[in-house]
Amino acid sequence: MELLSKVGRYEFLSEPFHCDFSSHLFMGHLGNHLLNAADFHSNDRGYGMNYLMPRHKTWVLSRLAIEMTEMPKSYDKFYVETWVENAMKYFTARDFKICGKPAADEEEEKVYGYGKSVWAMIDTETRQPVDIFSIHDGLIKEYLEEEKECPIAASSRVKMSADAKFVRSIDTYYNDVDVNGHINSVKYIEHILDLFDLDYYKTHFLQRFEIAYVAESHQGDRLNFYEEEVNEGEYCIKITKICKNDAKEVEVVRSKAKFIKK
Repeated sequence: MELLSKVGRYEFLSEPFHCDFSSHLFMGHLGNHLLNAADFHSNDRGYGMNYLMPRHKTWVLSRLAIEMTEMPKSYDKFYVETWVENAMKYFTARDFKICGKPAADEEEEKVYGYGKSVWAMIDTETRQPVDIFSIHDGLIKEYLEEEKECPIAASSRVKMSADAKFVRSIDTYYNDVDVNGHINSVKYIEHILDLFDLDYYKTHFLQRFEIAYVAESHQGDRLNFYEEEVNEGEYCIKITKICKNDAKEVEVVRSKAKFIKK
């Protein structure tokens, strides 16, 4: 089988209805584009969802960090480059570069930012981890790109103290659920960023966003949000769930959002 390039490059459009009040792309929609690029890249190379789903297996996102210098504006065409930096038995590290075409008077392409992610493969029936190297005799090893630079820090361990305050509780519905049957990875991002009001976004830019998925939640679960400002403009957020028939509170997500003043 002829191998493709290790790095995939996919074009996207910053659609106006996917942009916020400032005509810049929502972080949640950028997250969707990154996940789509990961899906296209893995499918084209033979270890993506198209191959896995009939075999009762799937990729699940474990961690995601996005760091931006600016967001694409309404109607901007931009590219997401993605590649697999590392793979272990149960986890793989995938990087992203978000870039645009060079301006007419420039040679260098515009770089909006970068992303780093960690993925696991699970059995959709048992929900247990799957050995990634068991797929196509470890084909993913042929696509490891260890030389390409992704100059941002990987996700950190988000630590929260007892001072974290409860800020909101929401119910989950049909539109929150993805193809894997649990609450969509990007929906958590949107719900977290809704904790900050419009006036805050008018004076602050979301420079870096991290999220770690600890456990699954499902439609009907109630999500509780806890927030703690650890430095100026830097917030740690924890999400817990309460299931319909169980009053026990279980942590599902840890996140960190770092804002800078405009």
